[in-house]
Amino acid sequence: MRTFDEIYKIAAERKGGAKVLEDLLAAPKSPGELQLVPDDRWLSCMSKCIFQAGFNWKVVESMWPGFEKAFHGFDIGRCAMLNDDDFDRLVTDKSIVRHGTKIRSVHQNALFLGDLAREHGSAAKVFATWPGSDYSGLLNMLKKRGSRLGGNTGQYFLRFMGVDSYILSRDVVARLIAEDVIDKAPTSQKAMANTQNAFNTLNRQSGRSLSEISRVLAMSV
Repeated sequence: MRTFDEIYKIAAERKGGAKVLEDLLAAPKSPGELQLVPDDRWLSCMSKCIFQAGFNWKVVESMWPGFEKAFHGFDIGRCAMLNDDDFDRLVTDKSIVRHGTKIRSVHQNALFLGDLAREHGSAAKVFATWPGSDYSGLLNMLKKRGSRLGGNTGQYFLRFMGVDSYILSRDVVARLIAEDVIDKAPTSQKAMANTQNAFNTLNRQSGRSLSEISRVLAMSV
């Protein structure tokens, strides 16, 4: 695998120079900032990512005020108490996307976040303090304990919330393949471990966040 500086140079040349590239990079939020985010905002963002998956993102974005109202501001206590009558109402509510299994995921993920809060004091604390060197473990936890949070959905959720993260987009995967880290989009435990090890190596070389490294890899393709 090339060094971070070598990959950075490729990305900078593609984008018109280091200054242009730096302007396209954004640092993640600090653990302190993340811990201040209330749990309802975590549920709101993960729900938005779920509803946007396989759907027109702009449509979901334009309808989001209706979602906030329909799901009581994504208060995790109220969403955890949703019952069959609520589901019947929601699947006919024209102010939201009427997708039954995605609607039920709001209830399931409210329960999930409630469990994290009971275990750790708040769900935010879990996301804020999870070590970046085991980011793949965080993705696996979302997939196993959450609802519809596997694949890119969980990755985009964490990125949008400001968690230090990498997204295995088509371009990032292409760079990792070019560097012989993986041979296809990673799905197996071994491939995810190889991916994490590559990001950890690039982090040690550069001192950059996972989010910045991920962007550099994407823009090098």
